[in-house]
Amino acid sequence: MTQKEREDYGALLREEGRANCCQAVVESLTIDSPTTTDAERNLLRRAASGFRTGMGGMEATCGALCGAVIAAGLSDGSPRTGIRSRQMHKRFQQLAGATICKELKAIQPDGRPLCECSDCVRYAIRAFIETDNQS
Repeated sequence: MTQKEREDYGALLREEGRANCCQAVVESLTIDSPTTTDAERNLLRRAASGFRTGMGGMEATCGALCGAVIAAGLSDGSPRTGIRSRQMHKRFQQLAGATICKELKAIQPDGRPLCECSDCVRYAIRAFIETDNQS
């Protein structure tokens, strides 16, 4: 899948209510992995289910960003994952304007949130892909 296809797929999962933000990102980034079985994907979906409305009920990190960090750990799992997580955090913040769910969902003067959930999913996938070889 291309980056755009992954972003579109993840956003669609979220928009259709088939996945929360974290699940949509993890699924988008692992769907075509030849080393990930269907049983493992189901386990990942369950593990990511607790990140609905970010961590701590919108009080902490966006679930989409958490999904990207989970996927980074799955793809590497080395101490470099921590470095990459920081890089993804920084890039996501540049794209979305914040990393805390409550801030991302805050209504702006134009009546819209700072960043819609489907865009958070796209930005988390983008941050994951862009940092793939930087760490």
